[in-house]
Parts: sequence; C-alpha cells; structure tokens
Amino acid sequence: MREDQAAALVGEQFPDLRGAPVELLATGWDNTVHLVGGRWIFRFPRRAIALPGVEREISMLPALAPRLPLPVPVPARVGRPGDSYPWPFWGAELVPGRELAEAGLSGAGLTTAAAGAGAFLRALHDPDLAAEAGAGLPVDPMRRGDPGVRAPMARERLAVLHRRGLWRPDPAVERLLAEGEAAEPPPGPPVIVHGDLHQRHLLVGPEGRASGVIDWGDLCLADPAVDLSLAYSGFSGQARAALLSAYGRPVGPGRETAARVLAVFLCAALADYAESTGRARLLASSLAGIRRAVSP
Repeated sequence: MREDQAAALVGEQFPDLRGAPVELLATGWDNTVHLVGGRWIFRFPRRAIALPGVEREISMLPALAPRLPLPVPVPARVGRPGDSYPWPFWGAELVPGRELAEAGLSGAGLTTAAAGAGAFLRALHDPDLAAEAGAGLPVDPMRRGDPGVRAPMARERLAVLHRRGLWRPDPAVERLLAEGEAAEPPPGPPVIVHGDLHQRHLLVGPEGRASGVIDWGDLCLADPAVDLSLAYSGFSGQARAALLSAYGRPVGPGRETAARVLAVFLCAALADYAESTGRARLLASSLAGIRRAVSP
C-alpha cells in the first residue's frame, strides 16, 4: 500500500481527511500502517490471511480499551472494501510512543517500561474480562501457548539465522528448546491475550514509561504464557522482576517454560524480518532477546 493509494482510499471514504498529508508509518508481515493528518493511523491488511485479525480489532478493541491501563488503538473510522481495494481497513487516533525495540532504554528505563507492561497484562488477563468480553474469540489458533509446537518452529528459525551468519548455537537455548519439546501446554482456563506481544508492539515514552500496546491482529483466548513471553524476550534481571511483580499472578514453571520458548521463537522470527528489511536496531534487539529468553 503506497502513500498515494492510502491517501486516495482515506479521502474517498472520509471526506474530512481528503488532502491531509499521508506518511508511511510501519510495515509488518500482514499490515501496512499510514499516519494521516498527523493524528490518525490507518491500518491496511496486506494479505487475506490478516482479515480475521482486522475484523477482531474492529469488533473488540472499542470494548477492551476502557478496561486497560494503557492506550490501545480504537478503530473509530472503518473503511469498506471497494473496487480499488478489496478488504476492510480502519483508522484510529495515534497512540504515541516508540517501539521498545527501537527505544534504546537504559536499565532504569527498562524497569519502568517493564512495570507498566506487567500492570497492563494483569488487567488484560483478568478472568472476569475473559468471561465478559471473550465470547467468540478463537482459542490459541496458532498454538503459541504450546511449547511442544513452538520449540521445533524456533529451531527452524534459528537454523535460518545460523546459515546467514547471524546466530551461533547456544547450549542454553538448546536446553530450553529440548525442555519445551517435552513439555505439555500450561494448564488452566484461557484468558484474553494480545497474542503477539513482542518488542515492536509495546510502545514507550520518556524515561521508559509504557505508553501503549499496538497491533492486535492476533487477539484471542489463550494461556497467559503467550503474552508473558515479553517478560523473557524484552527484559531481564531487575526489569523482568518488575514486570512479574506488577503482573502479580503466579507464573509457575510450566508457564515460564512456554513463555521462554515462545520468546525464542518470536525473537528469531523478528531477527529474520529485521535482517531482510535492513533494520539494524531491531536485528540487534531481537538477537539480544534470544539471549534474554534463557537468562535468569
């Protein structure tokens, strides 16, 4: 989706934004995001596989946003499919902040960001929220909470990085993945999860204050481990302890293993994406995240 195409679509369906400046803000695997008029972000799916996620964002985020302690995008302008673009798209007011992966935070800043993320996840994972708002959500459709599924996938991603000279095999990572392959999914009822919570989707502001959570296309019901992977991919040491303390719910060894295994997978996938798109800072942060995933 080029800027001129986005401008034409937005201007056609939302006349008050016709002629507003349009800037490419981000490109991911499934969606392209443009900033319109310096205030509105418009999210355009890039392929059909992303459509169920777009529809969940449109239907669920307005209901979830008031229940969460950090801003999330709230689709307020929903675009219709047409001759020039075959899929629905949506616009929401910009959630300010920088991606955690790009912010270059210090130790104190990381601790602040981690505490904010933990408080956010405590609210999101509230069983009452799942009971009230989770009806109709799929249950872990990508099996991200099952370490027996994700550990072999992580191996495949790491092998790609190794062939490219970006990663050298690490015995600690190998032990974690072997443990994951032998593990059962964590027990317990599913909760509402973001579903893809990594270093690009937590936004931070000055001094590391968590400022928002974006990209909800994988929103679903699943084990909390799916989102707690951020504790192990994005943070270590005192910062991780701050996140888990703010989260305030027991994690347990099985859930921790599942979260760590998923952290390795997500960081390896991000590193692959970062290298192929020339994003040096994201690449460095993602490779560091693999090491964090096995750190105490």
